[in-house]
Amino acid sequence: MSQTSQPLAQIKQLLESKSTAKQITYKRLLEAFRQMALESERVVAELALQAKPGDEDVTVFFERVNEHEFHVKLAGDLLIFVLHTNVVTFDETHPVMQHPYIRQADVNRYFGQIMIYNFMSDSVKFNRINDPGYLLARLLINHEGRYVIEGEGRLSEVAHQMSSQPITVDELHVIVTLALVMAIENDLMAPPFPQVKFITLHQKIEKTQELGGGQKIGFRMSYQHHTQG
Repeated sequence: MSQTSQPLAQIKQLLESKSTAKQITYKRLLEAFRQMALESERVVAELALQAKPGDEDVTVFFERVNEHEFHVKLAGDLLIFVLHTNVVTFDETHPVMQHPYIRQADVNRYFGQIMIYNFMSDSVKFNRINDPGYLLARLLINHEGRYVIEGEGRLSEVAHQMSSQPITVDELHVIVTLALVMAIENDLMAPPFPQVKFITLHQKIEKTQELGGGQKIGFRMSYQHHTQG
């Protein structure tokens, strides 16, 4: 084989394996995200019918932003679900890369990502662009629909290792409901008094809505508990 044909053969092999796997992964991800949006919409509809909060301003609604994003508002919390269009892999030190299934075939190591963020709904309502949001979990799905979840609390317990089967609608429903529970349970923490004791006139004029605003307790991905003290 000539030197010219060797790179072409390699490119052909990569197109037939890695690139194809990535395209299939993305299509799997899109379908899972579509189903997740449907489940979120159903949960919100049920809550709207069944929940009887004591204040009419405690609202619940679902909003589909586009093919790659939708929102769920629960009272003062806003969950933002985002599909990332890039298929990724991880370095060899990441726990998921140690799973026997990943080592069976190179194409198994490529994942699409769905991220679930928790923001305060007032941050969006009042356009407080400096308010933080927190990553509750990320759902990783590969070309066979097998998945793993990195998250906190009960979300990390759903699938902290590679699943043995493709993700199902029932499992997506569980992920959605657990994310909603976590958002509500995660209370705001007031900033330390010294941080808000002094302000400038500019802060008073330009950022009144932000003054004294609370912050959600941060989350760490479940795998970080094994790598950090």
